[in-house]
Amino acid sequence: MADLALFDFDGTLTRCETFPPFVRAAVSPLRRRLGVPCLAPVVAGYRLGWVSGVTVRAAVVRVALTGMPVATFEARARRFVGQALPTLLRPQAAARLDWHRARGDTVAVVSGNFEGLLRPWCETQGIACLASALEARDGRLTGRYLGAQCVGEEKARRVRAAYALDAFDRIHAYGDSVEDFALLALAHERHYRGRPLPAGLPVEALRTAA
Repeated sequence: MADLALFDFDGTLTRCETFPPFVRAAVSPLRRRLGVPCLAPVVAGYRLGWVSGVTVRAAVVRVALTGMPVATFEARARRFVGQALPTLLRPQAAARLDWHRARGDTVAVVSGNFEGLLRPWCETQGIACLASALEARDGRLTGRYLGAQCVGEEKARRVRAAYALDAFDRIHAYGDSVEDFALLALAHERHYRGRPLPAGLPVEALRTAA
C-alpha cells in the first residue's frame, strides 16, 4: 500500500509565514491603515507570547476581511498563488513533496492558513488540502472562521476524518511549530523544521526547541 504524507504549509513548505503577506496583498491600503491601530494590541501580545496564534488570526480576519466579496477574495488568492507563492517555497521541502508524489503516496497539506488561498495551489500540485475555512453570507465574508482553525489538535482531527490511517503502510508528517505537534504525533516518520526526528522520540520533547 502507498504511504500517507502530511505537510504543514507555512514555515514548512515555505520560507516564511504567508498569512501576513497575503492579507496585506488582499486588503486595500485604506483598510490596512484603519486596521493597524485596532490590531496593534493583539499583535503586540502575540509577539510577547501572551496571545495565541488562534486569537491573533481571528482578530486579523475580523478587521481585514469582514464584508469582502468572496469573489474578490478568491481572485486575489489566485493572483497571490500565481505571482508571490512560487518565490516563497523551500526548494528542499518542495523536492520532498515531489518525492512522495513520485512514489505514488497520498499527499495532503494540513494548514491553519486559508483554505481559499491554499486549495488553488494544492490543485495545481494534485494534492489534497485540509485548511481553515472562512464563513460567508450572501457572497461576502463575515470576518469569522467557519468552524475551528486547522491548527493543533484540529489538524489531527481533520486528518482522521479524511483518511483511514490504518489503510497506509507508513505515515509521514512534516511540521515546524507547536501547532503541528498533534499532526506529527500521527506519523511513523516525522520531520520537524526540515530534520527527521529519532524514532520513538515523544513529540512533547519538541516543546523545548519550539
